[in-house]
Amino acid sequence: MKRKLSFGLVLLLSIFLALSGCFSGETTTNEPEKPSTPSEEGKENDQEASGPKILRLNNNEEPGSLHPGTAQGTHDSWILEHAFEGLTKKTPEGEIVAGMAESWEPSEDGLTWTFKLRSDAKWSNGDPVTAHDFEYAWKYALNPETASTYAYQLYYLEGGEAYNSAEDGADLAALEAAVGVKAVDDTTLEVKLAQPTPYFLDLTSFYTYYPINKSVQEANPEWYQEADTYVSNGAFKLTEWKHKESMKLAKNENYYDKDKINLDEVHFVIIDDENTAWQMYQSDELDLVYPLPQDVIGQLKDQKNPEFEIGTDLAVYYYNLNTEKKPFTNVKMRKALSMAIDRETIVEHVAQGGQKAAYSIVPPGIPDVSGDYQENTGELFEANIEEAKKLMEEGLAEEGLDKFPAVTLTYNTSDGHKMIAEAVQEMWRKNLGVEITLENVEFQVKLDREKAGDYEISRAGWVGDYVDPMTFMDLWVTDGPYNDANWGNSEYDKLVNLAKTTMNQEERMKAMHDAEKILMDEMPVIPVYFYTKPFTVKPHVTGIFTPINSYPQFIYADIKN
Repeated sequence: MKRKLSFGLVLLLSIFLALSGCFSGETTTNEPEKPSTPSEEGKENDQEASGPKILRLNNNEEPGSLHPGTAQGTHDSWILEHAFEGLTKKTPEGEIVAGMAESWEPSEDGLTWTFKLRSDAKWSNGDPVTAHDFEYAWKYALNPETASTYAYQLYYLEGGEAYNSAEDGADLAALEAAVGVKAVDDTTLEVKLAQPTPYFLDLTSFYTYYPINKSVQEANPEWYQEADTYVSNGAFKLTEWKHKESMKLAKNENYYDKDKINLDEVHFVIIDDENTAWQMYQSDELDLVYPLPQDVIGQLKDQKNPEFEIGTDLAVYYYNLNTEKKPFTNVKMRKALSMAIDRETIVEHVAQGGQKAAYSIVPPGIPDVSGDYQENTGELFEANIEEAKKLMEEGLAEEGLDKFPAVTLTYNTSDGHKMIAEAVQEMWRKNLGVEITLENVEFQVKLDREKAGDYEISRAGWVGDYVDPMTFMDLWVTDGPYNDANWGNSEYDKLVNLAKTTMNQEERMKAMHDAEKILMDEMPVIPVYFYTKPFTVKPHVTGIFTPINSYPQFIYADIKN
């Protein structure tokens, strides 16, 4: 059983006073208004029942890329998931159903999949969506010259990894031809896998597997950077993009299922301040807000506000430790930092959205051979101040240090991330005598610096791309594209590879459990909590659903009077 940390009343008060101090003057501003008293603007909007149905949202970050082959974050995917569609898509209940493909057939050995595309699939410019568009898109993402950080998601294809990992001077044309995706004709796509993959059909709904219009890409490689050249195949199309300011989507009249799409337009603002977005929601300028300010979440929950919902989330909040930089080369100091964090205090008094303290890395919601994978994992380490102090002293001695050196914790700009970072900063100071500096940067800047190894500690979060432990375990293989901790362990790599290649489900799950234990024993990343999805939505908006691994989806949303 986990040993809860006992900080004492004085420490708890000091943490909460410090946290509340950074929000001084905001309590009144963020006080949730009663939903029964809309603003005058809201009343006017309610009366416009005969006008266009417009949903108003905040994307909270400028997209880094709206190209399916190079996108990599939730600030990209929320748009892409509504502007594009893969071979399959998911229902509000999470069931995999036909998307661009009307049917599919796997071979008996699970290595070959044949997809038949629907004949009425069209791009937003009226071009037919063909199997050639899928073959082209997947190979584009794998092309080493594209430098797609998500290309590894296509390594399940036969020859995919060899093509993407090709060295300079390699015969790229031959390697591309050997990749296991082929358009047999305009409506038939044949896919050959490197090994049977139980979750492959799930992957075909993920954005790296979306098609791109081959003729558009070849005519204008920069087509995805502006609205007037943007071409997509989903329920909505991009009609306006004022960079770092706003975006607009409109119903795609060429979408095969357009009769089920109720919204005429979706208007996004791009505001990275959660408090500003919340104030816009209160004044009826936004219809849905996610994420919410941390202090507002607790208030809404206590009030049992009918506009407040908490969705499940297949995601983990954690900190990267750059293991290529001292002192994070020392495993004892890494473990000491992790053991000195009171996760219960963070989830109950800082995050406040029903999150679960994390003592492992794979979140709840993924099936194991039997039961839930995370529940079967249990707690792989404990919070223990005395043991943390002992490990820190031993680690410092091993490195010839008298005290922990000055380091910086970098987080992407957000009041919520700031509050959590300040809580962790205070816990490390009180419990270990470790002093750190906090630094906030834009989300894309943080991602770029992580990739360059230009950080010491960084806030991170990962949303599962599909419902399987591999979407998390694959992150920390040696030299993996998202292994921002720059950690490597050959035994971990072997276990992850075994889980990818074995056809025995029990052996597969055991390999991932064993790999996760190694990860937590080495602690290159510090899990803090497993996410939930707290958001608010106006009563006149219906049909929003929250997949376990995506932002709130509005494809079937409607606006009621």
